[in-house]
Amino acid sequence: MRFRPCIDIHNGKVKQIVGSSLRDEGDRAAENFVSDRDAAFYAGLFKRDGLPGGHVILLNHKESSYYEATRREAFAALSSWPGGLMAGGGISADNAREFLEAGASHVIVTSYVFSGGKINFEHLDMLKAAAGRERIVLDLSCKRKPGTDAYFVMTDRWQKFTDTPLGEPLMEKLASYCSEFLVHAVEVEGKGAGIDGELAAQLALSPVPVTYAGGIRSMEDIRELERLGQEKIDFTVGSALDLYGGKLEYEKIKMIGKEV
Repeated sequence: MRFRPCIDIHNGKVKQIVGSSLRDEGDRAAENFVSDRDAAFYAGLFKRDGLPGGHVILLNHKESSYYEATRREAFAALSSWPGGLMAGGGISADNAREFLEAGASHVIVTSYVFSGGKINFEHLDMLKAAAGRERIVLDLSCKRKPGTDAYFVMTDRWQKFTDTPLGEPLMEKLASYCSEFLVHAVEVEGKGAGIDGELAAQLALSPVPVTYAGGIRSMEDIRELERLGQEKIDFTVGSALDLYGGKLEYEKIKMIGKEV
């Protein structure tokens, strides 16, 4: 288990938001923190501390008037640490190489793969051809669908349900197209209310490395995630981290991946 840092960019600013509040209409989101530092500052910090495998996420859709500002921030972070950070948000087979050439170690993809709410294997094949399996991370961020006991993959910046339930069969099916999974627990993302333990336990079944995000607020939560994930799951911390206005000490958290 190791710490994976994150840089979330919305409306051209590094932010921490409540994930379930994100709306394309009006480029709105409930904000937990808005930084006065740019994305390149955080990339430089994570580079200094030797924390590869973190992710830069663009939270504006391509039609947003803020998209270019958000993209510039993301590219500045990637160029500050070439090969050190992954990039996600609006990535497809058409622009994956652009992000990789800008310095991303991997591209993180959801909506392009789950277009129309279903797995699009043609898009998966195109993405694999464009970027290579070893440089693809599939984002399986999910939420429990009302009226069911199952978690379903969410797309379009966590605003739409797909018809695809998370579970071992799905992860086995998709593992041949990617090198890792990233999974945000959408129901608890940005709320600082603790982890989604049921989801974390499912992620331990992944055949490829997986990073969990959502709800971590304390060292106890991290240890519980380690237990439920059978020490196989990496993690990221957003709003609870003191870098982003929270109480968890970055100087302690950053060492977790270096203890093992």
